Amino acid sequence: MASQTPSAQPSQPATPSPAGPPSPTEQAAPLKRDRPWVMRTYAGHSSATASNALYRRNLAKGQTGLSVAFDLPTQTGYDPDHVLSRGEVGKVGVPISHIGDMRALLDGIPVEEMNTSMTINATALWMLALYQVVAEEQGADIAKLTGTTQNDIIKEYLSRGTYVFPPGPSLKLITDTVAYTVSNIPKWNPTNICSYHLQEAGATPVQEIAYAMCTAIAVLDAVRDSGQVPADRMGEVVQRISFFVNAGVRFVEEMCKMRAFVQLWDELTLERYGVRDAKQRRFRYGVQVNSLGLTEAQPENNVQRIVLEMLAVTLSKDARARAVQLPAWNEALGLPRPWDQQWSLRIQQVLAYESDLLEYGDIFNGSHVIEAKVAELVAGARAEIDRVQAMGGAVAAIESGYMKSQLVGSHAARRARIEAGDEVVVGVNRFETTEENPLTADLDAAIMSADPDAERSAVERIRSWRADRDPEAVTAAMARLREDARSWKAASAVNLMPATLACVRAGVTTGEWSQALREEFGEYRAPTGVSGVVGVQDGAGLTEVRGAVRRTGEELGGRLRLLVGKPGLDGHSNGAEQIAVRARDVGFEVVYQGIRLTPEQIVAAAVEEDVHCVGLSILSGSHLELIPDVLSRMRDAGIGDVPVIVGGIIPSADEVVLRSQGVAAVFTPKDFGITDIMGRIVEVIRAANGLAAGAAVPSG
Repeated sequence: MASQTPSAQPSQPATPSPAGPPSPTEQAAPLKRDRPWVMRTYAGHSSATASNALYRRNLAKGQTGLSVAFDLPTQTGYDPDHVLSRGEVGKVGVPISHIGDMRALLDGIPVEEMNTSMTINATALWMLALYQVVAEEQGADIAKLTGTTQNDIIKEYLSRGTYVFPPGPSLKLITDTVAYTVSNIPKWNPTNICSYHLQEAGATPVQEIAYAMCTAIAVLDAVRDSGQVPADRMGEVVQRISFFVNAGVRFVEEMCKMRAFVQLWDELTLERYGVRDAKQRRFRYGVQVNSLGLTEAQPENNVQRIVLEMLAVTLSKDARARAVQLPAWNEALGLPRPWDQQWSLRIQQVLAYESDLLEYGDIFNGSHVIEAKVAELVAGARAEIDRVQAMGGAVAAIESGYMKSQLVGSHAARRARIEAGDEVVVGVNRFETTEENPLTADLDAAIMSADPDAERSAVERIRSWRADRDPEAVTAAMARLREDARSWKAASAVNLMPATLACVRAGVTTGEWSQALREEFGEYRAPTGVSGVVGVQDGAGLTEVRGAVRRTGEELGGRLRLLVGKPGLDGHSNGAEQIAVRARDVGFEVVYQGIRLTPEQIVAAAVEEDVHCVGLSILSGSHLELIPDVLSRMRDAGIGDVPVIVGGIIPSADEVVLRSQGVAAVFTPKDFGITDIMGRIVEVIRAANGLAAGAAVPSG
């Protein structure tokens, strides 16, 4: 694959004349340059109106595509006034609750001319329907719409956690989106197989390739077997499947990973699905470079990490990304500001327009080193694909917990290498000495604060929206949706897009559409992957902490019990899982019930399990709303003396607030030593129970 469109071959320098080479002052004919990749910035916050203004500014700065970030209630199918939406509205993206919000989001932006990527999964069919109706209202030809709905629910069960329905009906929704777009929006990418978050969850390059390919097989098999797409049109389906990948700082290995992806995808689509047209088999992917490796310590180092990671997906022409979006240098500290996002956009523009990267063919062809590494990755990925397929495919490997436990185990091994110093992270476990950083001298000004009124305004707007619409039209549209959804297990299952479009036009809300499908499909809680994972066995201070856990438990009359909870809608559970695994390794009895819990559910579990400490993990920015609620409910339940610790991306000013409200300890990404955290938890428990301070914190 070359760039986003078939590109002309670079022209050769002018042939020297018989009289000799050109003089140094002669101007050589300029080389033809490939078209740059689509440049995006992942953005959205507060409200549709505020996000629209941000999009317009970014487009004016040279951004060439939209990448819409939705807030967690929108991603998980809740309206702003639902109990689980508390503290989450407008925090990690824009709330889109109905057609009015989508109109405001795209106001003044000609969608027919725009390439729009929407990071949306469980509610992807719904969001695409909203997008289509706004496009129609703008007078656009929907057959010309270009863009992508991420729509990869498999990886949600493994990483981000914004799944809603069980795997079966979730695949049904993806299948319906694919079938509808092939016939009606043929330039749209209806699903974006997303390995990005697999790497965030701990995947090795081999696992990232293998599990992404297994997901693609599950989707393509479901589409083929649904009967909605004739066999002779499967090539059209394949050519609209795109991928969204991660690129880490080991950029040579990451570049080889992309070449391995290209090779395996070509083989898979030819051999399994009989796609003969090489153009239809082209591996098309976009990328966001790795946020997992961004550090809170010495965050200026994140800039060079981002550049190296971008090179991994742009240097090799035959495996070059079609779209790139970069995180900002300060994302480990909090929400990036528009200026920070501009900086990341400028990094892309310097590479694309100032360097000569786009003037040459693939500079790695013929390299024995590269060929050997690609072959190694391909062989490893094939073996893991075969292993998953022998289990019954991706869905079976999800339901059994196999893939999740593999990722948790890989992540635990990586964390252990960092703690032991075997894997160097500059500024974190080596070269920690630093000058004062002017970028973070005023830390509160170095990140963006979410609009505190966004949630209240969103609640008021949606209640007003419901009051002003035609209730009969809503009732009729919802009845049709439920009836069509009821057929999902039948051989002649109805495609849900027509009923969804009717709901959009009637003014149905995101929460109402999702609730109707919850009632028909049911909800789902994926395996956590924590049980059965072997964590760190020796070293790294574990012996000291294990002894402290044991002694403290004996003094309190039993084994120490730690509840690890994730309140709210934040599904990024990697950190919570690693805490749970290490806590078990050092001797705690761990209570971990997974993601998306209400404060009421967490407190009920703490009472029932009679825990010695409650650990809460929040990365979405909703800590100031949800943590005080948990503390208040614990006091009401008579367990206010049980210490509460908190982990997540928490600005220093917010840490002060949480501590003043009774939180015993706050851990942020700078606290990379999980065994050290375990020792501090033991000390917190001892202090809360009036025990003498022990030697629980490892000495080094």
